[in-house]
Amino acid sequence: MTKFLEFERPIADLEGKIEELRHLANTGDLNIAEEVSRLQTKADRLLRQAYSNLTPWQKVQVARHPDRPKFFDYLDILVDNFIPLSGDRVFAEDCAIIGGLGQFMDQTVVVMGQQKGHDTETRIKHNFGMAKPEGYRKAKRLMELADHFKLPVISFVDTAGAYPGIEAEERGQAEAIAKCIETCLKIKVPLISLVIGEGGSGGAIAIAAANAVLMLEHSIYSVISPEGCASILWRSASKAPEAAEAQRLTAQDLYKLGIIDKIIPEPVGGAHRFKNDMAKQVKEEIGKTLRPLLNLDGEKLLSLRREKFINMGNKTL
Repeated sequence: MTKFLEFERPIADLEGKIEELRHLANTGDLNIAEEVSRLQTKADRLLRQAYSNLTPWQKVQVARHPDRPKFFDYLDILVDNFIPLSGDRVFAEDCAIIGGLGQFMDQTVVVMGQQKGHDTETRIKHNFGMAKPEGYRKAKRLMELADHFKLPVISFVDTAGAYPGIEAEERGQAEAIAKCIETCLKIKVPLISLVIGEGGSGGAIAIAAANAVLMLEHSIYSVISPEGCASILWRSASKAPEAAEAQRLTAQDLYKLGIIDKIIPEPVGGAHRFKNDMAKQVKEEIGKTLRPLLNLDGEKLLSLRREKFINMGNKTL
C-alpha cells in the first residue's frame, strides 16, 4: 500500500474512498464502476498537479520517501552477475556502501552505492546509508581496482551524509572522504554517478566527483540537510522549508548551475510508485551516458573530469 506524504493528503482521501467503494462492490451486487472511474480520474489529476509544481521542501520529502527505490532495487535490474567485494583492508566491512563487480549491458563494471535499507532491520544493518571511514576506504579501494583493470565505475548516491559519530571521527572520517574524492578525480576510467534519493554533503560527493553526474527528477543534492541549515541560520529546524528553498538543492536548480549533467524524469507520483519502470529508465540513461565515455582514453577522461569541477561556480540562476 502506498504511503502518502503530507502534501498528498487530498489524493490519499480520494484513494481511500476508492478502496471503500471497491470493497462494497466485492461484498454486494452494487455496480459502482462509474463512480470509481470518476474518483480515480480526479485522483490522477490531483497527482499530476501536485507533482508538476513541487516546492523544494516537498521534493525533500519525496527524496526521503520510505518506499523510494534504494540501491539494491536498481542493482537487481541494472547489473547481472554481481559479485560483492567487501572490506577496506584496514579496519572492517561497512554495509552502508555496497560495491563489487558485475555486468552492465554486457560491459564489466565496478558498481557501488549507498544502501539505506527498507525496514527497521535493514536500516540498522546499513546504518541508514551513512558510511563510516571504512566505507569510504572500501569505495576508494574499488575505484583503484577499476582503474587497474580499466573498468568503468558506476556509483549510486543516497545518503543523508557521512556518519557523524565519535568512532567515525576517531578513525579519520574527514581524511577517508578526502582520499575518496581524490581517487574519483585521478582514476583514468569512466566514472558515472547517479543521485537516486538524497545526496548529502561530503558523504555524497565522496563517490560523486564523476565524469557525469545524473539525478532523478525529485532527488536532492546539498552540502547540508535543510534541517541542519535551518538550525545554524535560524536556530530552529522548523525553518527547514525556507532553508530548502535557499539551498538550491533540487535537480532543476543544480542542472541550471552546472553542478549536475542530466535530470532523469520520474513517473508521475515519484519513483516509489513505479520502481521497475524507474530502474529500466535509469539503465537506459546510464547506457547512453557511458557509451561515448568508453571511446575516450584515460588522460582525456581525467582532464575532462577535473575541468568539470574546476569550472563549477561560473553559472548563476
